[in-house]
Amino acid sequence: MYWIELLWYFIIISFFGWLFSCIYNFFNEKKFYNKGFLTLPFSPVYGASAVLCYLVFNQLDEHIVIMYIGTTLLLSFFSVLAGVVCEKILGCKPWDYSHMKFAIGNYITFPFALLLGLGGTFSVKILIPVIRLQIRYLPDYMSIIISLAIAAVILIDYVFSFITIIRLKKRLSKFRSDNKLHDEISEEELSELEKNYNKILTNNILRKRMTSAFPELRGSAYIKQVTEKLDEIKEDNMKQYTAVYEKDEDKPFASGFCFEKLFMLFLIGSFIGTCIETVYAFIVEGHFECRVGVVYGPFIPVYGGGACLLTTVLYKLFKLSDTLVFIISAVLGSFFEYICSWGQETFLGTVSWDYSDMPLNIGGRTCLLYGCFWGFLGLIWLRYLYPFVSKQIEKIPKKQGSIILVVLFIFMLFNGIMTVMAIYRWNGRIDGEPASNAVERYFDRHFDDERMKFLFPHMRDSESLEELQSDSATPDSATVDSAQQN
Repeated sequence: MYWIELLWYFIIISFFGWLFSCIYNFFNEKKFYNKGFLTLPFSPVYGASAVLCYLVFNQLDEHIVIMYIGTTLLLSFFSVLAGVVCEKILGCKPWDYSHMKFAIGNYITFPFALLLGLGGTFSVKILIPVIRLQIRYLPDYMSIIISLAIAAVILIDYVFSFITIIRLKKRLSKFRSDNKLHDEISEEELSELEKNYNKILTNNILRKRMTSAFPELRGSAYIKQVTEKLDEIKEDNMKQYTAVYEKDEDKPFASGFCFEKLFMLFLIGSFIGTCIETVYAFIVEGHFECRVGVVYGPFIPVYGGGACLLTTVLYKLFKLSDTLVFIISAVLGSFFEYICSWGQETFLGTVSWDYSDMPLNIGGRTCLLYGCFWGFLGLIWLRYLYPFVSKQIEKIPKKQGSIILVVLFIFMLFNGIMTVMAIYRWNGRIDGEPASNAVERYFDRHFDDERMKFLFPHMRDSESLEELQSDSATPDSATVDSAQQN
């Protein structure tokens, strides 16, 4: 039944959303706890968002860009609406981005809106089809009973959570009115008030969880104290990575964690990736092979993007154990590799790697072995490469560094555009489409089949990949060339 399938999408994605939030809070605050509104391990806002996107954009399979823009706008509106409704009903903000850069009101920021669009598109195109295949293994009667039972429990949890937070708000309001602060209050009285206030918040598990979900219940003074303490700890931790400067004018080029440094790390990571792939091809395959990701220069953007992602997530968590850093890097790297492969196939119609013949692979886009490879790369990057590279970048003079940054940014932007256009035209030639304008003739002259095969020896169109997989053939370079010619 269609509505039962929708209910399953809601339930399963609500669970994954809760899990994602817990993992994010663990890495951000270094402790694991349920920060959701419900006692159960579900975050219904994720499930409702995914189902909403599916109902609206499911028919746009061939219009991925329109789907992304649509889900971005729809989920941004839904996020703002849910935040406003929650604040009006409960008197507490479920989330607040007003203090962040690029904030649009209290409930959304521009970067988060883009991330919502990515999540919505991912849910419609990948996650929900996978869930659909799995739930159809359940008998109809069992699927109906289980889904309705879980939905009923979630509804009951919602009712109890609403009652708990409304009663808690009234209790706190009465406490504040009965114990107003005054100038003559002593330190002992303040300590006693704080103790009693916190006791109200934590005297049972439901109230304790509500306080985690809505930190403003503790009061602005408490939030300020916690924020200052966290900033102090982070600043102390980062002394090994970044020097502290009292004045902005004393800071060197690309000081600390900023766009300038991330872009330089992207370039360096892309170059290191080319070196790794070249050495790997020479050792494993016994011959030199050009392995790049763009038409100009020795760069593989997947490695550069991975370096930026690992740095963003891990650079403040370098005191974690090597085991945790390895696991986090492996998961992040595998996820990023999967998304890059899916994006390349979706937008360009080509595939540059395929792990379908390897054990424990996920759709041929990533696998356990290369997940471990990402884990080792992340560990080496965090422990040794990033601290050294970061200091070298900061040694660049400010004026010269700014000029170099602008030139390299323009070059890489041009490089990316040329690469995409060259690949599109290459696919057109493979399909037998003649050049119809001066631009296409330019690419036919300067980026002919021979040059493209040299630059991207393992790239093939997705249809050729499906034929190779169906024939159970190993996609070596000779087979790939033959598939592309056909």
